[in-house]
Amino acid sequence: MEVSPPCRAVLMTIKYLGIQAELREENLIIGQKLKRHPEVLKINPRSCVPTIDDDGFYLWESRAIMTYLVNKYAPNNLIYPKDPKKRAVVDMMLNFDQGTLYRSQVEYLYPMIFRGEPPDPVKEYSYRSSLISLEHSLEKNAYVAGKHLTLADFSIVANISLAEAYNYNFKHFPNIASWMWRLKNELPFYREINEIPLLQFKFWYRPFMDLLDDEGAMEGETSDTKM
Repeated sequence: MEVSPPCRAVLMTIKYLGIQAELREENLIIGQKLKRHPEVLKINPRSCVPTIDDDGFYLWESRAIMTYLVNKYAPNNLIYPKDPKKRAVVDMMLNFDQGTLYRSQVEYLYPMIFRGEPPDPVKEYSYRSSLISLEHSLEKNAYVAGKHLTLADFSIVANISLAEAYNYNFKHFPNIASWMWRLKNELPFYREINEIPLLQFKFWYRPFMDLLDDEGAMEGETSDTKM
């Protein structure tokens, strides 16, 4: 599904590496058990996206897919460096995204986007705390895992571009804003993957937008970006 951050992160990896891939889009029913074709369930009993079939090798979980694709098709690419320490930093940021940033964003944004619920200040604080951690990571580096573009950038920008599409204000996070601007200008496929699908999805869910556009509803207000 093009809106899904994990799917978009994998798509960016495929595009960046120039891998030829046949894409099959699955229809998702928000908030319900996913109904899949038996062929897909056989490949992935968890019925989650994204999932890949690489000549009979089945793999799901976006970050596992991304690292696998580099290891197999571009093992020397700096997008996932071989140096143990540099790779460990990339893995650290991938884990931060999965366990902290992505989770806090889902808990804060999804009830508003998909169920029209009012903003929860406790969940917003948790999400903002995750953004503060990311902001600090970008203080000395142009990218989230160091001085070079890596898979961690793909995973994290696919995630928070959803917040940007739904008007979350990053004005208190200048490093994040600069980093996102940098990726938009450096990656020729950025708009195709991270902007157009989200704009289309936002139009489909227009009934919820009045709530999200309320003044201050998603300002991310804070006087400082330090905890």
